[in-house]
Amino acid sequence: MNILLTNDDGIESDGLLSLKNHFEKHYNVYTVAPLREQSCSSHSITMNHPLRVYEYGKNIYAVDGTPTDSIMLAINTIFKNVKFDILISGINYGGNLGDDITYSGTVAAAMEGCLLGITSVALSIVVDFDKRPQYIHYESGIYYIEKIIHMLRDTKLEDCFLNINIPDKSVEKIKGMKITKQGKRTYKDVIVENKDPRGKKYYWIAGTPVSIGNGEDTDLYAIENDFVSVTPLRLDLTHYKYIETLKKINYMLDK
Repeated sequence: MNILLTNDDGIESDGLLSLKNHFEKHYNVYTVAPLREQSCSSHSITMNHPLRVYEYGKNIYAVDGTPTDSIMLAINTIFKNVKFDILISGINYGGNLGDDITYSGTVAAAMEGCLLGITSVALSIVVDFDKRPQYIHYESGIYYIEKIIHMLRDTKLEDCFLNINIPDKSVEKIKGMKITKQGKRTYKDVIVENKDPRGKKYYWIAGTPVSIGNGEDTDLYAIENDFVSVTPLRLDLTHYKYIETLKKINYMLDK
């Protein structure tokens, strides 16, 4: 099996290295990831300057761009002669749940893999940023991604990729996997305003997440109750419900 690894935390992140160190014992592993952290870069590509690629070791490359840049270069240039069986983006330090997936570079890398015809998975571990735990349970992410890989051997994903979130707990304390839909949450205190030593204002985009009416079938509920969340995401963003509604409005306006 040929596995392509990437992330948005950067080429030297612990989550990426944990996947690489595990999978290279069993599979052919190829790694192309951003040179530096690119969290919240979403599905952006670099258009305003040339990209540079740095070799970090055998089949390990860093790109001075976004996660999407990394996948485009990996597939079309760096490893253009390799047929990949699966792309894994992660293990991300922090969850990608609910509306946050629209900002996520981790999810975007899996989206790009899906666009390019590769079975793709975004993998994140939901940590408590306030506590800054010294030890992250990346081994739980590895345990469950192995399960997902075996599951996908018999299932072809079409116009779809998986967004997987793992509780930051040992395997023994995780209750299992739930197949979920994207939840809904917003943030309060989104903008933090302050002044620098020269008295000029600056801003941090931050905020505290607030869940909104999430049922038992959502990713947020699964994580809050110590389950692994597996959410199938689609590339087609069309809101089909409103096609007929807009057609009726357009018909009336044309009269």
